Amino acid sequence: MSTGDHHSAYLAKTVAALTPAGRERVDELLEQLVEVAGGRERLVRFAAARKSEADLGRTDVEQGQERPLTEQELNALLGGFMRIRDQEHLDDVADWANAVIALLEDELHAARGRAG
Repeated sequence: MSTGDHHSAYLAKTVAALTPAGRERVDELLEQLVEVAGGRERLVRFAAARKSEADLGRTDVEQGQERPLTEQELNALLGGFMRIRDQEHLDDVADWANAVIALLEDELHAARGRAG
């Protein structure tokens, strides 16, 4: 199993484990992300995709194809999700944020490979 597949499975596990309170908190956090994104459409779509996954309790939701996030966008998301992970009082939400971080780190590594 590749690292990306392992991290996708990790995200699926954490999404499925979200409690009703955790799903509500994830929705709140992602709404805040949309506000902070300031109209950056790809970040808004990223937040919408994570919200859909959390609301449905699964990650096999069709997302459509689009260009990968830029290194700057990935770094901004990483910083935000690290703050969530480190400051969140609900364990299931902190676990979910950690799984998103793992996937973002995979994407950042891939972005650096494309640029180099």
